[in-house]
Amino acid sequence: MQNIFEKIDNSESINQAIKKSDKNQSIIIKGWIHRKRSSGKKIFIILRDATGTIQCVADKNNLIEKEWNELDSAFIESSAVVTGIIKKDVRAPTGFELTVTSFNILSNNENQFPITEYQSTEFLLDVRHLWLRSQKMINIMKARSYIFKYAREFLDKNNFFEITPPLITQAGGETGANLFELNYFNQKAYLTESSQLYAEAMIFALERVYSFAPSYRAEKSRTTKHLAEYWHLEPEIAYFNNKQNMELQENLVSYIIQEFVKNNEDLLIFFNLDKNYLLNIKPPFKRISYEQAIENLNNKGADKKWGDDLGVEDEKLLTDDEQKPIFVYNWPKEIKAFYMPINPDDPRTVLCSDLQAPKGFGEIIGGSERIWNANELIERMKEKNLDLNKYSWYIDLRKYGSVPHAGFGMGIERVIKWILNLDHIRDAIPFPRLINRVTP
Repeated sequence: MQNIFEKIDNSESINQAIKKSDKNQSIIIKGWIHRKRSSGKKIFIILRDATGTIQCVADKNNLIEKEWNELDSAFIESSAVVTGIIKKDVRAPTGFELTVTSFNILSNNENQFPITEYQSTEFLLDVRHLWLRSQKMINIMKARSYIFKYAREFLDKNNFFEITPPLITQAGGETGANLFELNYFNQKAYLTESSQLYAEAMIFALERVYSFAPSYRAEKSRTTKHLAEYWHLEPEIAYFNNKQNMELQENLVSYIIQEFVKNNEDLLIFFNLDKNYLLNIKPPFKRISYEQAIENLNNKGADKKWGDDLGVEDEKLLTDDEQKPIFVYNWPKEIKAFYMPINPDDPRTVLCSDLQAPKGFGEIIGGSERIWNANELIERMKEKNLDLNKYSWYIDLRKYGSVPHAGFGMGIERVIKWILNLDHIRDAIPFPRLINRVTP
């Protein structure tokens, strides 16, 4: 095996190797057999690694018998180390081909790879740990990583500090409902639905903070945009109001998309994305009040009244003809969280906004100003029938040097679903947790 490890040490990624295609030199690559077919004394394989794929052609006359037999018996997804010379070939799937001079199997599968064409969605979810190797999922996971990176980049450039809040709590972040309950050393606790409250505590130390962590919602929702566990980007900013909050949101969304377009041409091609459409997603985004949104929906044939929340179909109807995200601001206080301050210009509403993605992709961000007066917060909490004892530390924040502040939460999988034009949010995360699925 020492020889194999020496080859691995001297190997290159497929992307690196392709860049040397004009040098006519022997190159070692490693990866997994993505496709394989035989033609007499030749075997054609598509080898894949994290950087891409390349066609490899093995001639029986050029390999020792042991290597030929290993290759001939290898299954799809067997791992291998391949030596050969890369050259351009327009007939090859990626425009390059490697002529094999040596082939070593690292691990041959015990059986045929279980995923073949035309598998059901449920089966692919059952074998998600294997389906992640598909070209579709590989490219989604790449895009996901880049989108995480660009979001952090934007916030870092705007002088935010990243914080790491707890995920186990005794206080709900928004309504206090739809929480996953757990026994925490004989105390009742919950998986957090938002890290916002802890982020608010941190602004009194660092002023501009964000957390990027999982959140959990025990909503029994069977839609294309709901997950029980999702990644939540939550900035919180001292001395901020709702207007500034919306401006920050639109600049963040725009930055993510502009950087994605600028740096990821290969993913734009793979997902057949409209580059010009994405490049047009720049501030300012349209702003309409909740009252206007209800009126617009009814003009389009809906039957909505004041105080109704917006469901999936409402969001689709509202934004189907939009080219950029739109803000819906100042929602009725009855359907929004306890920490949102009353709008002085319309006491029926609170100072908040939801950012709706265009073309029916739904809400991607929810944000608001936060109540920063202790007595006002206590009154709102009483209206919502919340246990003040569980929030005593949160109320304390308003008693010692409180300042106006605001923040928002972005559901990153919803953003990924929208940008990549995915059919379902389950594909925007490696291992989706859905109402009927907690494995693998």
